Formats: sequence, structure tokens, C-alpha cells
Amino acid sequence: MKILGTGLSGLVGTRLIELLSSEYNFEDLSLATGIDITNKEQVFQKIKDSNAPVVLHLAAKTYVDGCEEDKIFAKFGEAWKINVEGTRNIVDACSKASKKLIYFSTDFIFDGRNPPTGGYTEEDIPDPINWYATTKYEGEKIINRSNLNWTIIRLAYPYRANFVKKDFVRSLIQKLQADENLKMVTDHVMTPTFIDDIALALDVLIKENALGIFHVVGSQFVTPYEAAIKIADFFNFDKSLISTTTRDIYFKGHAQRSFRLALKNDKIAKLGVKMKTFDEGLIELKKQII
Repeated sequence: MKILGTGLSGLVGTRLIELLSSEYNFEDLSLATGIDITNKEQVFQKIKDSNAPVVLHLAAKTYVDGCEEDKIFAKFGEAWKINVEGTRNIVDACSKASKKLIYFSTDFIFDGRNPPTGGYTEEDIPDPINWYATTKYEGEKIINRSNLNWTIIRLAYPYRANFVKKDFVRSLIQKLQADENLKMVTDHVMTPTFIDDIALALDVLIKENALGIFHVVGSQFVTPYEAAIKIADFFNFDKSLISTTTRDIYFKGHAQRSFRLALKNDKIAKLGVKMKTFDEGLIELKKQII
């Protein structure tokens, strides 16, 4: 099957191609291939001319603090143009060309203030508290209102063994290798996700023609402090380098963050997809890391 995709040159997209290229023929729609998703005509022409039945939409401005700086420009800012209008262009083009759309969203759309017991499910109502999350949720709403066959995949803290851009796991590994002292937050909860599992889940979602919203996230909730300690244990780094801090201190002067972001993955599990715990992900990452 041929698949058109935006953002396939990024942290998640490149790994999807690496792991699924025997099953699917991917074509990247990006600036590198002459397609600007904020340019409606370019997007419409490319999607119209393709015989791919599925479009993956990963492209987004994801730098949270950078998006927050765009907030003063509202709908004229880069974050809105890419994350909202770019998504609208993709949706409209898919609608005209009768394509299925798979949109990659984020755990940040939840406010994290008073999460339900056991974590957020796909049924919980988002309430974004920063501009990045607001623009991503606006993208979700555009898709929800469309007449498309669509799937929304929400991700959380994706990590992998090897890539030029550092994710949070490899960033911590690099700093601990260099004997840097780390101050790690103890009052933030996250759901780290091994990217190889995202590829497995995507394959199942496509083959099952599963529609709706899915939390494609790991099976273990940890704080950044706990994550750093686990990484130190797995890679035999000096744990005395790791000290504690709180979110109010660590993120002072930054965009507001959602802090208790435990997401449940029961829905994707019902399709037979086993998402790794953070411990299991680190075991596999250690085998793969170069």
C-alpha cells in the first residue's frame, strides 16, 4: 500500500519508515520534497494526484516554548499556520480526494490538573493550557468535524535508540555519560512511549481500518526523576548526579505545562497491541543503541 505522509523526516516518522517499509510505500510531503502544508494549492494538487488511499499527518510545530511565543500573533503566527491551517489543508484535500487520514496528536491537549483515576482515556475531554496544545487540539477538532474516515493517534514522550535529534531519553543518557549534574522534576507524571511500538500500532490500525481516537502510549507512568534514575540503573551511570526539583522551579519562565499526563492505552491493547513499559523500552533501546 502506498501512503502519503507529512513529517516523515522527523523523530517518529523516520522510524515508522524504517520499520514499516516492507509493508508500505511511503512518500514524504514536506518542504524537502517541495510541499509546504500551509500552501493549500500545493497540498491539494499532491494529494489529488496520488493513488495512495491513506495520508499520515505528523508535521507540526512542536517546540512548546516557541509556540507560546507565537500566541501573541494568534492566527497569523507560525504555530497556528502549521498546526491548524496546515491540518485544515490536509483535511480538505483528503476529503476531496476521498483519502483516509491518520493524524498524530499529543498528550499535551489535557490540562493535567485533575486527571481521572488511572489516567486519561480517549473519552476524556481535552482542555489545553498552552498554545502548542491549543493548536494541536484545534487540529483534532477540524478532523472530528470532517466527513473523512479518520484516526487520531495521541503520542506521549516518544523515544528511540538512534536519531540525529535527541529525544528526552537519549538527552539524559548523553548528560549522564558526560557526568553532568541533573535536576529532575518529581511532581510531573508522563507516559513515555517507545517509538517501535508506535510503528506496530500504526500497522495494526491501518490493517484493521480502525477509526476514532487512540492513545498510542507506553504502559508505565513515571516522573522525570524516576525516568532519570531508571536510565542511570540500566546504563550503570552515577545516580548521585541526579537530584530533585519541582515543576514550578524547573519551568519558571517557560510556557505553562500540563503536569499529570498519565494516559491509558487500554483501547489500543484491545486490538492486540502491547505497548512496552518504560523498563521494557529501555531494555530494547539498550540492545539497539549504537
